[in-house]
Amino acid sequence: MCQHNPIQCIIPPYITDELMKSADPAVRSRAVAQIRAGSRMRAFREAAQAMPTLMAVLSPGKKKSRQVFDAKQSDQLPGQIVRSEGDPKLNDRTVNEAFEGAGDTYDFYDKIFQRNSLDDNGMTLISSVHVGEVDDNGNLGPMNNAFWNGEQMAYGDGDGVVFESFTKSLDVIGHELTHGVQSFTSNLKYFAQSGALNEHFADVFGILIRQWKNKETAAKANWVVGAEVIVPKPTRRGIRDMENPGTAFVNDPELGTDPQPATMANLFTGPRDRQGVHINSGIPNRAFVLTAKAIGGNAWDTTGRIWYDTLLQLNVNSQFIDCAKLTVQVATTHGAAAKKAVKAAWKKVGITV
Repeated sequence: MCQHNPIQCIIPPYITDELMKSADPAVRSRAVAQIRAGSRMRAFREAAQAMPTLMAVLSPGKKKSRQVFDAKQSDQLPGQIVRSEGDPKLNDRTVNEAFEGAGDTYDFYDKIFQRNSLDDNGMTLISSVHVGEVDDNGNLGPMNNAFWNGEQMAYGDGDGVVFESFTKSLDVIGHELTHGVQSFTSNLKYFAQSGALNEHFADVFGILIRQWKNKETAAKANWVVGAEVIVPKPTRRGIRDMENPGTAFVNDPELGTDPQPATMANLFTGPRDRQGVHINSGIPNRAFVLTAKAIGGNAWDTTGRIWYDTLLQLNVNSQFIDCAKLTVQVATTHGAAAKKAVKAAWKKVGITV
C-alpha cells in the first residue's frame, strides 16, 4: 500500500522490488499490490506532512487514548472500531498487540521525555489491523507492510511466507509511531539525506522502546529491526541491522541482499528509494549504536536523550552533517565523555565534526 511514495512504511521499496522477482506467484502478486495501492495514498501523505497538526485527533479528556479498528482484510481505513481505552483484551492477538504496542510507545515518550503522545498534546493513537490490499488479479489479501499515514497506523497480517503479522514487533510499532513524533517536530523532508534521517530517528526510537520495555542495556541489546515480522531463514534476520548495516539479509531467495551502507564512503546517491531514505539510514543508525555502546548503560538514557533533543532542533532540510553537529553540541551538556563518544561514532561512519 505504500511503496515508491512519501508515506512511511517499515518495508522499504528495495525489498518489494526483490519480491516482485520471486519464484512464488503469490509473493509476486502481493508485491505488485503494494506498489499499485501506494499511488492512492500519495496525495494524502503529502498533505499530512504539510499540515501535521490538522491530522491530530485529540484525546477526549484523557492523557492516554488508544483506538484499534479492524479493517477485515480491506484497504479501506480505518475499518470497524473494536477496542478503545479502558476496554478489556479481545480474543484477537493482533488487536491486543496493536493496542499494547501503542500504549508502550506512549508510555516511553511520556516517562522518558515527558512527551504527551505523538504531538505532545494528547493525540489519540489510532491503529487499524488486518489491513489488506488488492493484488494484480483483483483479489483482496493480507498486506505485507505496516505504515503511518500521517493520521493513523495500519498493520498487515503478512503472507506467512516471507512476513508474519506486523503487530508482532514492538520496535516496528515504535518505529512507525515515531514517524508521527518527527512530523510534529523536525518534520524531515522524505527525500535523500533528510529522508534517511527521518527513517533513522524512527529506527532509533523504535528500537529504544523495545529495549526500554525489555530492560535491555546497550551492550546486551539486539539491534536488529523487525526480527519478529520476518519468517525466519538462515539468510534473513530482520529488516535492518542498526549495528551492522548491510547484514540483515544476505543472498536471501526472496529479499536479496541488504543494500545498506555502513559508512559515507558507500553513500547511495541514485534515484531508488527516494534517493536512499531507507538505504542510507544505516549510516546514522550505526553512529547511534556506536555512541550508545561507548557511553554504556541504557541506550534510552544519555544517548537517547541526546538524539531526542537533536530531533527537536533539526529542520525539514537537515543533512547528516547537521545531525552530527547537533548531537555533538547537545552531548556537551552531558559531559566530556559523552561528547567524545558522539564525535568518535560519527567519525567511524565517515563524518568528522
